[in-house]
Amino acid sequence: MKIALYGKNFQECFHDAIYKIFESLNKRKAEILVYEPFYNFITENLFFNPRFTKIFNSSEDLEDGVDVVFSIGGDGTFLECAALIENRNIPIVGINSGRLGFLASVSKNEIDNAINSLFEKQYSIEKRALIKAKINDENFFLGKNNFALNEITVSKKDNSSMINIEVFINNYYLNTYWADGLIISTPTGSTAYSLSSGGPIILPGSKNFVITPIAPHTLTVRPIVVPDDIELKIKVHGRGQQFLLALDFSSAFIDYETEIIVSKADFYINMVRFNDTDFFETLRKKLMWGLDIRN
Repeated sequence: MKIALYGKNFQECFHDAIYKIFESLNKRKAEILVYEPFYNFITENLFFNPRFTKIFNSSEDLEDGVDVVFSIGGDGTFLECAALIENRNIPIVGINSGRLGFLASVSKNEIDNAINSLFEKQYSIEKRALIKAKINDENFFLGKNNFALNEITVSKKDNSSMINIEVFINNYYLNTYWADGLIISTPTGSTAYSLSSGGPIILPGSKNFVITPIAPHTLTVRPIVVPDDIELKIKVHGRGQQFLLALDFSSAFIDYETEIIVSKADFYINMVRFNDTDFFETLRKKLMWGLDIRN
């Protein structure tokens, strides 16, 4: 099996897990590809020279036949890994080196079981939808990473006054949001920024987007769930000259009055789900549902 390891850095308490990952994969004679910044961090901080097959820096460096990518970090690392892989359809295993993780759901204590399940093919693939943005019929960031796994956000540039955000759905006028910003979230991103702004949780297989205002001036303006086969047109107005447009971890300042077209991306990210876990268990665990936190 050919496995790529993607990561950047991690806390000292995760050092033992890194040894365990390499030891387990080498024992199974896996071909290991390592992301170069991750390799540099390991050699400089763990004083450890792992056995591997090849270094990679981009999706072009990933050889054909890579079976799976391990994203080692948090949910932010998983988003960066998804952006690196783009439309190559390589499944991603999210290994969590921190605490809260909906995407990086494999904890340090579960690594052995996860690797065993992977080699014994005791897992399923969840296809996670993405959302993309275009500006003036051109791909955002000149065609590089114009998509997001979690959400697309428009927001004010600084601590100035609120902005006005006009939104059209398939050329039908929806609303003008007077707010600090607006989040257009995928089902995957419904447990991220959108949730913290009052949006609903959407199951991963749902074919929907969530439009969630950030601190709206009108309290009756609430999040709305829309089908993911629609096209959104967004125009932002405000004082000054620019607003902030973000796609997951990437962002840029955009001139006011610029029309943004938001729609579903034409490919999916494949996420590995092991047979002994499910989305509802993840919700209960990460959000501490059913626990009495008073004691």
